[in-house]
Amino acid sequence: MFIGREAELQFLENRYKTEGGQLIVFYGRRRVGKTETLRQFCAGKPHVFFACQECTDKLQLKNFSEKMLKEDIPAKQYINQFTDWEKALRAVLDLPYGDKKKLLVIDEFPYMCKGNSGIASVLQNLWDEFLKDAEVMIILCGSSMSFIEKELLAEKNPLYGRATGIYKMTEMGFYDAAKFFPDYSDKDKIMTYSILGGVPHYLRQFDMELSLTENIKQNILSKGCPLYSEVEFLLHHELRETMLYNSIIEAVALGNIQLNIISQKSLVDDTSKTSVYLRNLIELGIIEREFSVDAGIKEKANTNRGTYKLTDNFFRFWYAFVFTNYSDLEAGDVDGVYKYAIEPLLHEFAAYTFEDVCRQYVQKLQKENMLPFRYSKMGRFTGKTTVHDSTKKNGTRIAETEIDILAVSRDMKKYLVGECKFKGKSFSYSQYLDTVAKLMPQKENAEFYYALFSESGFDKRVHEIAKHSDCIYLYELEDIVNCIVRSGCSNK
Repeated sequence: MFIGREAELQFLENRYKTEGGQLIVFYGRRRVGKTETLRQFCAGKPHVFFACQECTDKLQLKNFSEKMLKEDIPAKQYINQFTDWEKALRAVLDLPYGDKKKLLVIDEFPYMCKGNSGIASVLQNLWDEFLKDAEVMIILCGSSMSFIEKELLAEKNPLYGRATGIYKMTEMGFYDAAKFFPDYSDKDKIMTYSILGGVPHYLRQFDMELSLTENIKQNILSKGCPLYSEVEFLLHHELRETMLYNSIIEAVALGNIQLNIISQKSLVDDTSKTSVYLRNLIELGIIEREFSVDAGIKEKANTNRGTYKLTDNFFRFWYAFVFTNYSDLEAGDVDGVYKYAIEPLLHEFAAYTFEDVCRQYVQKLQKENMLPFRYSKMGRFTGKTTVHDSTKKNGTRIAETEIDILAVSRDMKKYLVGECKFKGKSFSYSQYLDTVAKLMPQKENAEFYYALFSESGFDKRVHEIAKHSDCIYLYELEDIVNCIVRSGCSNK
């Protein structure tokens, strides 16, 4: 069963229905579901779907020729293989699809270019002379993001400026990922997302008939299952020096987020060298560099600023629990590793992901116009700010502050301060006071709103305060997980 990817499919459908030639670059990291999405798009449409292989140029041309000559084109009466790529690719014009677009998908296009560096030039000449004005749609798909972004889409490449659509496919968000486990509890949906993230290939490894615990044991921790060796396979396929990358990713997975600390923990002496490794991991979509929501252009341009985090939840889980217990798992001690190394920490591990889910929920609320104002930027805030302090003469002081969610209006006069609690007890009154104290108005006439997100509800005093306030919004787990959009806060 195909799940999600409505935005990607709508993008492709819109291009398909647009008159004239369409040259689409569709790319993203491995396992993210590009091929399945393209096959879903092609379903019911006449098309040629060619999956490139890592092979010689001659073999690639032979395989492509066989694929094209299976179609009812004039050339099949005279030849059994095209003599060159110009003739092979030009044959798309002869596809017998009547008044429908002639659809050609080339999956893992970088393999084709690797075998023949002149492919892009051949396609460019064909596009400029014949294809751009024909009812043709060619989709070039690839997993090598560095090749796509630095080569195929670069100004020096022959295809530069020819693409009529460029779509970078990322992993699914929580709300699509949760559809893989419709019968799980709200809590277990959060926990599962914190473990597998939004990569369809990973999500499909779990059995909906098994509990979360049994899925972890059988489909991640057991030697021989696909997810047990997935991380190693991906790194060996994409990178050299995997031992160094392992130590860097492990350092980030265990909560080390600053460049110099990552260098220390991974035993890489030179931070500039660590920065290069991190940049490679960013290109693979495994790690991202994160800035406070208020960061400016200069700060983002400074290579020593910002923090690093794993974008892939499964990598974070694997390095936190599998990589660190590898010897025991190799010996088959699955139950022991789960009971003593994973189970006591799993709930706390998921709390970080819960914040991300809450941010996705806020985005949903904005789309439905269910926030008190429309924000222009939203994210995590870290840095110095003015906070309440009754012990000081002026009632305030400057302090280092972390805010889970901070949404700010374009005029910087409206603020939504969000606090996320994924704990086995209700959001307390003291936690509410801490949230309110985190940020003082930065401008005159500033309006402050507070969004409190809790796995286990709120204590009576918080409910009572919110009931008599127009600036406090309470969101419980059911609201967040099931994307329940209420008019106003959930307790009103």
